[in-house]
Amino acid sequence: MGIQSKISSGDAMASGGIDTREHLVVVGNGMAGCRAVEEVLKRDSGRYRITIFGAEPRVNYNRIMLSPLLAGEKAFEDIVINDHAWYEENGIRLIAGDPVTAIDREMKTLTSRSGRVESYDRLMLATGSDPFIIPVPGAKLPGVVTFRDMDDVAAMLRAADESRNAVVIGGGLLGLEAAHGLSLRGMNVTVIHLMPTLMERQLDEAAGWLLKTALEGRGQTILTGADTECILGESKVEGVRLKDGRLIPADLVVMAVGIRPNTALAKEAGLAVGRGIHVDDHMVTSDPSITAVGECVEHRGLCYGLVAPLWEMCASLADGLTTGAASGYQGSVTSTKLKVSGIDVFSAGDFSGGEGAEDIVLRDATRGIYKRVVVKDDRLVGAVLYGDTADGNWYFDLLKKGEDISDIRDALIFGQAFASGGGAHADPKAAVAALSDEAEICGCNGVSKGGVVACIRNGAVTLDAVRASCKASASCGSCTGLVENLLAVTLGDEYAGERAEKTVCKCTSFTHEDVRRLILEKELKSIPQVMQELSWSTPDGCHSCRPALNYYLLCAWPAEHVEDPQSRFVNERMHANIQKDGTYSVVPRMWGGVTTPKELRAIADAAEKYGARMVKVTGGQRLDLFGIKKEDLPAIWGDLNAAGMVSGHAYGKALRTVKTCVGSEWCRFGTQDSTGLGIKTEQMTWGSWMPHKFKIAVSGCPRNCAEATIKDFGVICVDSGYELHIGGNGGIHLRGTDLLCKVETEQEALDYCAAFIQLYREEARYLDRTAPWVERVGLDYIKKRIVEDASGREALHARFLLAQSYLQKDPWAERAAGAEKELHQHIAEIRPFAVVGGR
Repeated sequence: MGIQSKISSGDAMASGGIDTREHLVVVGNGMAGCRAVEEVLKRDSGRYRITIFGAEPRVNYNRIMLSPLLAGEKAFEDIVINDHAWYEENGIRLIAGDPVTAIDREMKTLTSRSGRVESYDRLMLATGSDPFIIPVPGAKLPGVVTFRDMDDVAAMLRAADESRNAVVIGGGLLGLEAAHGLSLRGMNVTVIHLMPTLMERQLDEAAGWLLKTALEGRGQTILTGADTECILGESKVEGVRLKDGRLIPADLVVMAVGIRPNTALAKEAGLAVGRGIHVDDHMVTSDPSITAVGECVEHRGLCYGLVAPLWEMCASLADGLTTGAASGYQGSVTSTKLKVSGIDVFSAGDFSGGEGAEDIVLRDATRGIYKRVVVKDDRLVGAVLYGDTADGNWYFDLLKKGEDISDIRDALIFGQAFASGGGAHADPKAAVAALSDEAEICGCNGVSKGGVVACIRNGAVTLDAVRASCKASASCGSCTGLVENLLAVTLGDEYAGERAEKTVCKCTSFTHEDVRRLILEKELKSIPQVMQELSWSTPDGCHSCRPALNYYLLCAWPAEHVEDPQSRFVNERMHANIQKDGTYSVVPRMWGGVTTPKELRAIADAAEKYGARMVKVTGGQRLDLFGIKKEDLPAIWGDLNAAGMVSGHAYGKALRTVKTCVGSEWCRFGTQDSTGLGIKTEQMTWGSWMPHKFKIAVSGCPRNCAEATIKDFGVICVDSGYELHIGGNGGIHLRGTDLLCKVETEQEALDYCAAFIQLYREEARYLDRTAPWVERVGLDYIKKRIVEDASGREALHARFLLAQSYLQKDPWAERAAGAEKELHQHIAEIRPFAVVGGR
């Protein structure tokens, strides 16, 4: 086939003539290739006409975020780096799903799998890397997959739907992330790792042990020092046998043992190739017309698989293609800052120790924190952090500069705040201000402190604006706090605080507060109305905004709201909590934690009748029935309803429980009837949908047996009345309550409770717990609205009771009465933006 002469819209000049600019063709539509193009456009946007070939039939996305995609924490739209609009706006022709198969260097053409022939003036190879498949018998069986792209994720999701047992070979980052995602999808997961320490390239033995213990605590089986002999099966995977004879059942095997540069295309074209494609400091290959960048290259004898070096390569390559800058890529000193299955880890430099090196170690097993720094000749040469990586960038800065640390040696292990003399109360903004401009802030996107500051000074004055402009904090989010502190440091008093500017999602520029206000002002009463009136960029919205809009409409118009089931989390649609094996748990409500023999008999009968595999007493003083099949949900609800028990809303962004102690009726220390007040409170508040889950407790005396001071609303009974507490949280980030006020009567306690809930319902952002909401708006504001403004409090109380009169319905009764057909409709109608909500 001859060279195609047809010119795409991106190849024509605005005047209608032929575009005579040099043609830059990029082979690889991944992170490195597109980042290099971005750098070229940044330096000289009109220099080249650009064509990008991609092997996958998709736009450029963030491969680092495949793990949360597998885990169900993100949708594909959330991990897109450059959407179709970016290609169009920059005049880039994207040829997706058609990989390049050959390069003719003499003719300066390349050929794709479909037979397309494209000429080039400059060619950029960004072919990335290939996953390594260990050469064991059975490695080619159906059911053996890798973890490198969207197709791999799709294969794993199919397996999670159809199978039970997964084996992941490889205990590095990718393997552990695959195991985490599959575990969350309900599979029994075993990780096989050849080395004695997980992630041995990033973690030392102690940190690796902590990580192994944490993952085992989440239900995974971790086998270290284990060597795979073969994969078993006839027509598909059935198991894995280790060299020590152990057999592990498997319906799915994920190979995650490493990667190697994809050099096949370059090698066939006759370019100089070693482990990777040989390049100079400007990423030029042995052919002056061809550059290469990313995981596929070898520079000064080294290949890199981390993003930070790749971004540095892209900048040097773009310099060479545009400005001709003399300085080029000099190689990288690397650090690794990762989130492994939700656990923060960091490492840099040589942490193996050795002769002349000294270790300084801090270990707090209770908090799951381990820190080790390695010092040699009064210089920091290595660091490993587990659980708390906040000082990782500072350690890396010290390591790269080779600074003398003798003056701060005694405080070095405690981090920058202590080392700078601020102690535990040092201002984190001062710490980030002290970082050098070269210090890395966002590892995922290779953005330095200087880059973030420049972005802010150019007008990006909110977190979302920074993310859109330079991508810092746009991926895993672990550097969000650093970016917020840089905003505060750079803008000073002009920085309003990030939370005040947070938009609902990427579909709109409106904040949560704007949307709530406009729903009332414009009398918008359905999700399509909101999206139409407020010019939503995505016609159907996304998995972030639809549940929020559904809640805001429900709160604003309780009498007129029409429920949109598809805009709820799957647990709320099913009115039960989905478990890792695909079955559900069912929790009937027990008022104030009090039950009767009749209710217990009904629960026991239901557990036996529907095959509950476990009956568990919850922390909220209820009974949870585990292992209920999806098809049995309407029937078990009907049986429990017949015994007078309603849904406990254990699945909902709603009132969960009201925990009580026995109080003055039974306890010799009790000052008031805490059980009675708890029952009245729960009967008043159950069924009330909230921005997030909401828990209440009533303790009969200051001994606080019901743990009222870590609840969203807590009551401590005292001799003279009732102390009311707000904004507690007993979860991952423990927060004690703030004292709202003290009242004298039960009725006042109930009225204040209703008013507080309604203020939270009307003003908090969807998915805000009361703890961050109270911290954002301030205790004084809440006291002013509820304690000091009696008429305002009464109005809030009245609005809460009015909403309850419309919304306080038992979904179990409705579903049981509507029969099984409706349930199956809900299951079948799950849309792409649906998300799995946990407890």
